[in-house]
Amino acid sequence: QVQLVESGGGLVQPGGSLRLSCAASGSIFTIYVMGWYRQAPGKQRELVATISSGGRTNYADSVKGRFTISRDNAKNTVYLQMNSLKPEDTAVYYCGAGKTRPYPPDYWGQGTQVTVSS
Repeated sequence: QVQLVESGGGLVQPGGSLRLSCAASGSIFTIYVMGWYRQAPGKQRELVATISSGGRTNYADSVKGRFTISRDNAKNTVYLQMNSLKPEDTAVYYCGAGKTRPYPPDYWGQGTQVTVSS
């Protein structure tokens, strides 16, 4: 089993920045890829960004150039740096961990709310 705990959400104005963190614990050696996903009200959960154990990254087109995913293996933590935030980025953001594929992941965190509003 793998446990994921997100932090860093909150309220930010359009154009602002936030950094989300996801701390992983448990059987981390089984994980191939970790990622961030989001779900806005009335919409399906979607992939935002992923990073493999080898460091390969992938981004949704809607966040390319604005969001950056990274990982600190010593801390078993994955980050999502979000810049130039837009109101349409408002959603609950979830951390996920997959043993063989990024979506759907095998494990989910509890989610953290990100609200972009003036």
